[in-house]
Amino acid sequence: MQRGSGTFTTAGASGGAVGTGGTLRRYRVEVENGIGIDPKDAAAAVQAVLADKRSWTADKRDSFQLVSSGAYDFTVKIASPDTTDRLCGAGGLNTQGEVNCDVGKQVVVNSKRWLTGSPQFDGTLDDYRALIVNHEVGHRIGHGHEGCPGPGKPAPAMMQQIYGLKGCTANAWPYDADGSYLSGPSVP
Repeated sequence: MQRGSGTFTTAGASGGAVGTGGTLRRYRVEVENGIGIDPKDAAAAVQAVLADKRSWTADKRDSFQLVSSGAYDFTVKIASPDTTDRLCGAGGLNTQGEVNCDVGKQVVVNSKRWLTGSPQFDGTLDDYRALIVNHEVGHRIGHGHEGCPGPGKPAPAMMQQIYGLKGCTANAWPYDADGSYLSGPSVP
């Protein structure tokens, strides 16, 4: 669906802090009305990604907590392509109805990507959703884009995998199961 209502529903979901890092970031999940995505299901998916041991909590610096009310540090917004373009465009980013962004206090997820994944990513839809969350939250906590570290190696979560894998294999996670950061060369 190219266009939603432009209004959002905050997921009525919350949870305990995940991760042991000293920097706790509280976030809420909002879904644009009229795009066919349940806010509570979306919040559960985002929470599962950020709680995974391969996500950003593996850095031992960051921790996250899903909240539905009260103080928060950022919002994960799932929005139609048109609304994503508007929200991201307000921060000077051109998402062309296709991609996601981190702007202001918002991680903006394009519902097209949430619902269909990306033709360049050969993993599951759940893994692609994990990549979206990990990539944009990675920006939120200070990580820039990275490139492919070499043919056959896992693409870094901070690589713009939607534009092609450049010889790397699709990967949704910033860390591997052993806690090693999956990095690549810095990309301006």
